[in-house]
Amino acid sequence: MKSAVENLSPTRVKLTVEVPFEELKPSIDAAYKTIGQQVQVPGFRRGKVPARIIDQRIGKGAVLQEAVNEALPQFYGQAIDETGLKPLSQPEVDVTEIPLEDGQQLAFAAELDVRPTIEMPDFTSLTVDVDDVEVTEEDVNANLSQLQERFGSLVGVDRAARTGDFVSIDLAASIDGEEIDSVSGVSYEIGSGNMLEGMDDHLVGVKADESTTFTAPLAGGDRAGQEAEITITVLSVKERELPELDDEFAQLASEFDTIDELRADVTAQTERAKKFEQGTQARDKVLAQLLETVEIPLPEALVEAEVESHFAEGSEEGHDTAEHREEVAKNVREAMKGQFLLDAIAEEREVQVGQQELIEYLVMQAQQYGMDPNQFAQIMDSNGQVPAMVSEVARRKALATVLEDITIKDASGNVVNLSDLDVEVEGAEDEAADDAEATPAEKAPATKSPAKKAPAKKAADEAAVSEDSAEGAEEAKPAKKAPATKSPAKKAPAKKSADEAAASEDSEGAKPAKKAPAKKSPAKKAPAKKAAKDEDAADA
Repeated sequence: MKSAVENLSPTRVKLTVEVPFEELKPSIDAAYKTIGQQVQVPGFRRGKVPARIIDQRIGKGAVLQEAVNEALPQFYGQAIDETGLKPLSQPEVDVTEIPLEDGQQLAFAAELDVRPTIEMPDFTSLTVDVDDVEVTEEDVNANLSQLQERFGSLVGVDRAARTGDFVSIDLAASIDGEEIDSVSGVSYEIGSGNMLEGMDDHLVGVKADESTTFTAPLAGGDRAGQEAEITITVLSVKERELPELDDEFAQLASEFDTIDELRADVTAQTERAKKFEQGTQARDKVLAQLLETVEIPLPEALVEAEVESHFAEGSEEGHDTAEHREEVAKNVREAMKGQFLLDAIAEEREVQVGQQELIEYLVMQAQQYGMDPNQFAQIMDSNGQVPAMVSEVARRKALATVLEDITIKDASGNVVNLSDLDVEVEGAEDEAADDAEATPAEKAPATKSPAKKAPAKKAADEAAVSEDSAEGAEEAKPAKKAPATKSPAKKAPAKKSADEAAASEDSEGAKPAKKAPAKKSPAKKAPAKKAAKDEDAADA
């Protein structure tokens, strides 16, 4: 078999393939056998019909069509391997020669989008600036306050509700007098802003057994976004009582005996968090610098396909304006460029993904979606997303290797060596609190610091504020030792915390285009079809 590549553009090629008759003959013989099993010819047993009889009754053209349709994917995949192309789309195939006579060859051409060739810069010449590591008294006090809140308790109060109070409420929503939805006995923290627009303002000043009514857009359901009349009845009002920051609290919330020891530990971990932030900042800046300076051509057909896919999902109903479409297209381009760049670095540096690395990434993604890791893994496997996850981990590792080569300086001009964190971070524990700001470090690209949770080593994820239904107050149970979730930056940020800087997943929901598998087969019967839309898990 012979194959040749003609470059139509930096991201599109024409692949021509010539297959000798000898290589196609096994497929032709198999086609005769298949058709012989399907036809009934008087005087011959099924499956024993000679080839010449099949040619007479069915026609040799039908046999060749069967043979070519079955053999084409194999020859196409073989040609892709031989030429080293990295397909991004399904090919548009045109069969140019069919062996109507023995000894003639099969020839076909395929046009497809491919990953562009990227000329890498000298990474050792790159320099990025990051902020100084500065731990203030306010930073330490803020982390101690978070720890206090996790070990606080709720006490019923006989007064109007204030911001920060916890209320138990009944809620009903109606449109034009028709009740759309209702819930009862919901616990809500005033000021959290995670339910309905304007709800916090209307709850402030309301006492137990009182109601308030206002208009707000629905946040979910079939009628999400529609204005509805919201009626809220407050059942109870409770305020959070915080424990004193004393030795007794240190013993309850940590492994330390005194509050001074706990404060010192919180200070050390806050400093570590600041260093992690340096790694995150360096990662984001170097990726942005590379995307600005390295020329990365894009297949516009794939960009447009991704934009259309974004709006076709229905999440942007009513927002398909020219300005918004342009914004989505920009995000798609940035994401695609990031993928192409990191894929090229991973290939150049022969980055490998180990099973344990894939498991760690899977667990972190499962946490972000609030799912059991085993269930999340099954869903990813059933949807064929495991190869995409492997590619994502490889991209993050690729960027981590770049961080090892560049020069990182803080605002004071000092060179920052991210690998210095390796000893410190190894074994560091992540408290996995129910803190909305605590985001696993694997999210790309602008992750929040993994150490924004309360840093006490024994702080338990169950020690959030507890509800009391009888007396009005219930003490928080002593915390268990830090849960098994380890710090996302378990290894040197230059290797691990920077791994997540692949293409942005937070681009108005636009998902970056995923590569077609290297051996993706062309359509059997019809010529080419458009590249199938890949799913993420996403929004990455």
